Amino acid sequence: MGFAIFKTKLFNSVRSIFILAVVVLFSCSPAATQTKSKKKGKKNENPQPTWLSDKPDDTFYYIGIGHATKDGQSNYVQEAKKSALEDLVSGIKVNVSSTSVLNQLDDGKGFSEKYQQMIQTTATDDIEEYEQVDVWQDEKNYWVYFRLSKQRYKEIKDEQKRNAVALGLDFFTKARQSEKNNDPVIALGFYYQGFRAVEKYLAEPLRIQFEGNDILLTNEIIADMQLLLDKMELKVKPNQITVNRIVAQSGQTIMAKVVDKSSKKPIAGLPLVASFEKGSGDVFPDYKTDDNGTAKILLNKIGSRDLEQTVAVKVNLLKFAGDNPSTIYTLVSEKIISPKDVVIMNVLRPLVYVSIVEKSLGVDKANQQVANKIKNYLAVSGFEFTNDKSKAELAIDVNSTSEKGAVSGSIYITYATSVIRVSTVKDNKEIYATTLDRIKGYSLDYDRSSQDAYSRLLQNLDSSTLPDMLNAILQ
Repeated sequence: MGFAIFKTKLFNSVRSIFILAVVVLFSCSPAATQTKSKKKGKKNENPQPTWLSDKPDDTFYYIGIGHATKDGQSNYVQEAKKSALEDLVSGIKVNVSSTSVLNQLDDGKGFSEKYQQMIQTTATDDIEEYEQVDVWQDEKNYWVYFRLSKQRYKEIKDEQKRNAVALGLDFFTKARQSEKNNDPVIALGFYYQGFRAVEKYLAEPLRIQFEGNDILLTNEIIADMQLLLDKMELKVKPNQITVNRIVAQSGQTIMAKVVDKSSKKPIAGLPLVASFEKGSGDVFPDYKTDDNGTAKILLNKIGSRDLEQTVAVKVNLLKFAGDNPSTIYTLVSEKIISPKDVVIMNVLRPLVYVSIVEKSLGVDKANQQVANKIKNYLAVSGFEFTNDKSKAELAIDVNSTSEKGAVSGSIYITYATSVIRVSTVKDNKEIYATTLDRIKGYSLDYDRSSQDAYSRLLQNLDSSTLPDMLNAILQ
């Protein structure tokens, strides 16, 4: 028994030594060393660059830092580059000279600020020779660092400005010659092209020599356009008319004419634009004067119920830019005073005669819901009503009825139908017709079911029928 105890103690000692040896070996292994290293903190293999947290301030370069998120739905590289260019451009300031045309046009209402925003918006498309300095990215973000030499940027811009001034001067010269040839429309076209060539330099004084004189080119272009327009006279005849809300029944003709103020010679080929100044409606907008300097103004619809409305006709400077005038030219053209005249319209409210048949289950309804809904809608829209059909301009026939349907359990079904026709009284010409057919109503008896059917029919009137009817009447 003593020998057995000795064996047990010996076995436990050997096992303890073995376990200790395994622990020592494991602690010295590379894996264990790596585990300890991890606990101490793994070295950052993708550190953020300093330009990401502190944007460089460089005397010789414009700097742009751009960012995009890797969302899997867009080209994040292109988005980041676009963002970097916009950031780069934001550092390029536009200094407004006191002698520039931009300073002269500014009226304290943010004109210069609007111009600078427009230049800033389009500048990214004109930036050349910038370079990519660095990029940094992680799993969710992409950053890019651009820079542009200030000296090289100035050289490029100076060359572009010289070319723009040369082109602008050429068009300016042609415009002056066209004025001498008594061709004001051609002259305005050349003045516009001269302006278009130099519109990016409105904040600068473009000083040049012209016919022995020292002039500011951009200022001179704008001033000459204004002087040329001041020599024109635009008149609208008649300048006051009485017009029916239903334009087709008015028979009014509005003529615009443009002549030279001093010679009274008609100006042909001049673009005009017409629009409502007071009230609303549809007037054909674009015109060009004929050989007699005239244009017929087409009034299609009067949308407002106002009793006095006005339509203005003026020279359309934007047409010299074609169908897509630049935002800068659009802004500047608003500062130029164009010849204009106004026609005052005294609007007559059309007289309407309404004939009504409205029944519920074969019995005349005491409350003419459909007819009243139509009359109220037209009254709000500027129409009046008469009981004498011979005095009316429009006749509206409303025929509404309801009929019994099936009974399902305790539910009674009824169908309501309304036929509406609109015609001119003078020649009995139908201008609108519609049928609201078998609108279904439900209730616990036929009378209430008929009321429900009529209620649903009135909803259809409000949603689409009445607006469609009004539009057809006013065409």
